[in-house]
Amino acid sequence: MTVKITRSGFSVDDLRREANRARTPAVARRMLAIALVLEGVSRRDAARQCGMDRQTLRDWVHRFNAEGRSGLYDRPRTGSERRLTREQEAALKQIVRDGPDHERDGVVRWRRVDLQAVIKQRFEVEYHERTVGKVLHRLGFSHVSTRARHPKADEETQEAFKKTSPSW
Repeated sequence: MTVKITRSGFSVDDLRREANRARTPAVARRMLAIALVLEGVSRRDAARQCGMDRQTLRDWVHRFNAEGRSGLYDRPRTGSERRLTREQEAALKQIVRDGPDHERDGVVRWRRVDLQAVIKQRFEVEYHERTVGKVLHRLGFSHVSTRARHPKADEETQEAFKKTSPSW
């Protein structure tokens, strides 16, 4: 059984030309599927030729009938709301930039699990450890960190050791 396209004003050639200009392959496939249906190809065959399910094609035809060509494009995705405000994210960014205080934080470098505890303590927001990594990435940090420096390290002793050590 074919799907009925009620939207008028679009020819098969117009849809094929528009599909040729489409930036994403998914949109081009949808337009080509609609063009095939306009030519009288069955819904099953049109869907198969365009790499989609028969029911999916039916849904796209309904969107095309309701909205025209613009209905064949993906709608913007909003995603979930951020749990930290912009001010809190800026404060977290500064916390990471400043690095931990060994006396106060008990660590010499930040790990995600440490920052998870800091976020929970200071902002009362609970994140999974992996989500902390995603937040850090969004704030412009990478997973690569500088080598930690021990607070009791003696620079002179290290330099003397480097001078007397054999170079490989």
